[in-house]
Amino acid sequence: MRTDLEHLPANKQRELERVVQILFEEFGDSFALAKHEWKKAGRILKVILYGSYARGGWIDEPHTAKGYKSDFDLLIIVNDKRLTDRVKYWAKLDDRLMREYGITGTLSTPVNFIVHTLQEVNDGLAHGRYFFMDVAKEGVALYQSDDIELHTPKPKTPKQALAMAQEYFDEWFPASMRKFEFVRFGIEKGHLKETAFELHQTAESLYHCVLLVCSFYTPHVHNLGFLRTQAERLNRRLTFVWPVDSRKHRAMFEKLKEAYVKARYSKHYRISAEELTWLGERVEELGRVVHEVCSERLAELEAEIQKRS
Repeated sequence: MRTDLEHLPANKQRELERVVQILFEEFGDSFALAKHEWKKAGRILKVILYGSYARGGWIDEPHTAKGYKSDFDLLIIVNDKRLTDRVKYWAKLDDRLMREYGITGTLSTPVNFIVHTLQEVNDGLAHGRYFFMDVAKEGVALYQSDDIELHTPKPKTPKQALAMAQEYFDEWFPASMRKFEFVRFGIEKGHLKETAFELHQTAESLYHCVLLVCSFYTPHVHNLGFLRTQAERLNRRLTFVWPVDSRKHRAMFEKLKEAYVKARYSKHYRISAEELTWLGERVEELGRVVHEVCSERLAELEAEIQKRS
């Protein structure tokens, strides 16, 4: 695996060094007083940069009309399955990275990360999951505790790939649309907070759908912002679903993102029928684009089979 960052500007290289430093600081703090032996033995084995900053082609144009900025995408590999629990062991790191980017400004690039064991990553490679194959091929190791390489990928045959992609699509897309039926009903009845949660679930399900169909992988998270950035890496058409040309539009997406928790548990969460209707229209558009992108991917796999037959 590559280890050089020469393709990145010096300021981005320094920023990544800072990110890795923060990662280890927060990981160390989380287990400094650990009493269980498995926690004391917990280790980060690798930190791998993947996505646009690894392969080139990142976008950093916050001051343009579109205001698009690529994220740093990191795969953190740990030595124990229990350490992959994002809520228990990685929430403080998530909060600090967002704080240093959004509040203190010590980071100028947003950071996303996923956490897996080495076995999970190697299993993904063994089963030909595109996401892990891309990480192995294009990723840049920012930290490695040893020289152990990831397993050699075993790509699926075109028929196997089509069968898996079709299975994911047949399961996830109809399920997403069923959730959207609850949204329509809730808007009609004026059940605003409950409907905001269902709308979040619809969008989350759609993002899982496109990620699974196109990469055979989706992170086990409910963070809509994170899922959105991962999906938008696959196809830029997804970036245009959510307008970002005004503070109001960006705030609306944040309100949907917060609905997963606050719409259910916070008495202070408020959303109007007008806001809900606008968000519903955007999620409906998301469904249209996801269907389009997935259908194109299935057609590509079908064409690959025909070419080889």
